[in-house]
Amino acid sequence: MKRATLVLAAAPLCALLAATALPAHAAERSTTADSYGTKGSYAPQQNLRTYQKPPKGFVPVFTENVSRHGSRAATDSSDGDLILKLWDQAESERQLTARGKEFGPKVRALLAAMSKVGYGNLSGRGKSEIAGTAVRLEQRLPGLFDSIAAKGEKIDVVSSGQGRAVDSGQLFADTLAAGDPALKPLIGTPRTDKDLLYFHKAAGGAAYRDYIANDTRLAATLKSITDQPATHRAASDVLRKIFTRSFTQRIVDGEFATTAGSAVDAAEAVYNLYGIAPAMSAESPGGKGWEMNRYISQHDAAWFGYLSDAEDFYEKGPGFADSDITYKMANVLLDDFFKKAEGAESGTDTLGAELRFTHAEEIIPLAALMGLPGSTQGVTAAKPYTYASNPWRGAAVAPMASNIQWDVFRKGDTTLVRMLYNEKETAFKAGCRPVSKGSKFYDLDELERCFGRTS
Repeated sequence: MKRATLVLAAAPLCALLAATALPAHAAERSTTADSYGTKGSYAPQQNLRTYQKPPKGFVPVFTENVSRHGSRAATDSSDGDLILKLWDQAESERQLTARGKEFGPKVRALLAAMSKVGYGNLSGRGKSEIAGTAVRLEQRLPGLFDSIAAKGEKIDVVSSGQGRAVDSGQLFADTLAAGDPALKPLIGTPRTDKDLLYFHKAAGGAAYRDYIANDTRLAATLKSITDQPATHRAASDVLRKIFTRSFTQRIVDGEFATTAGSAVDAAEAVYNLYGIAPAMSAESPGGKGWEMNRYISQHDAAWFGYLSDAEDFYEKGPGFADSDITYKMANVLLDDFFKKAEGAESGTDTLGAELRFTHAEEIIPLAALMGLPGSTQGVTAAKPYTYASNPWRGAAVAPMASNIQWDVFRKGDTTLVRMLYNEKETAFKAGCRPVSKGSKFYDLDELERCFGRTS
């Protein structure tokens, strides 16, 4: 069968997938993984051999997804530029630690690699992540793609219009076609829908943007979380790995504030370089990685990871329990999932697959709206978000290349839906009843009821 030799049949694809060896299933979550926040690299969360079989007689008739773009270079050089101002000054005064002497050249090499890739563009690892998800999609649903090819059904590819999302969609489509050339003429020209896949910057996100810019409770909460003694201690710890104690104290005292910001700003720049380094692993010397963990302890990385997660939690995720302002705008995307599934049920739609590519700013609120694992618990002003009290983690909710997929199965007049979240079979929210206890399959009519789409 053609898909049994999928990767072998496409040598360039084989090389791409080998560039970053993703595991067949995810390792246990760890503090290290959490410290990267939403910059975390992707790993499928379930082994291909362990998916439930659909109930007897049901066959796949449609699949749809929404995927974040793959790992990328930083969006600009600002973090590297900031910390290198301090590094150059310290070097000129011989105020670098032994480890710090290595830091500047390594940062410059990383910046050069990101500039070559193109700031904000997919890295080698990002391309591997996206290609891998496409390969595994075909492997999970071979009968569906055989049927799509036989019937001449269309495969729609749509993105936010932002470069890395456009490129992710194109790469995903190209990988499908490499696995089965019969699909190539059925894949539509990739299109852009900003209202659907960049809604936080579109008309539907106007109230959300006002909240981010003007909500005093949000601003006060984030300030109280960030401006803690633990943050200032961590900042000093990070800087002392690179600079001498006396030079670090000068940074803390604000001597360089006009050119390089505060000590916390400088430490966050180091943390951000640590965070983006895994995404650029394929571009590192010998592909061995950038070793940015040499310049920040795991304890300090975890703290800055928490601060990053707190910002994303309040600005994009479950946020305050008495408000849905951060995620109600994602209804446009959830509606599209239902509409496409309904089209597959009625037979009025000629689509075999709907493939959407977007950003963390869309994945995170959609996860909260749908009540996906880890995204169900908002907080109060009196009891703010902490790791100890809330399961939300950016690295689990929306790592690079994170994805939500619905597979639609039919038997006669009955339509079932299975959801995968980062390729793991995932139950729909509480209150939605599967076809049987423990099953990951749901009647589409039941989902319509559960999500309030019926009168």
